[in-house]
Amino acid sequence: MRYVDGFVLPVPKKNLKAYAKLALLAGKVWKEHGALEYFECIGEELDQKCGMPFPKYCKLKAGETVVFSWILYKSKAHRDKVNAKVMKDPRITESMQGKKMPFDMKRMAYGGFEVLVDL
Repeated sequence: MRYVDGFVLPVPKKNLKAYAKLALLAGKVWKEHGALEYFECIGEELDQKCGMPFPKYCKLKAGETVVFSWILYKSKAHRDKVNAKVMKDPRITESMQGKKMPFDMKRMAYGGFEVLVDL
């Protein structure tokens, strides 16, 4: 059964260029180690009337936007193997050592998901 890691995080708009650079590197590394797909999406139509809008859910501050991301794997076991390789990859470890991230990691939501419907 295919598996997805999903992320929702607030990113200051002034940091989007730095975030995109980090995301591009991460995407390349994940794909090289076997991830099937890697997406990073910037919020565009966020003020929706139904449900809880992302800005409210993320408690956006002035000057921030929402990034919605996901990585697709063959299975949970495949995800675990890919992530183990990614976390040992020096491009990832070096990109995080002693550097300030372009977003607040404490406000990032993350989870692993089994695919329920795949059309």
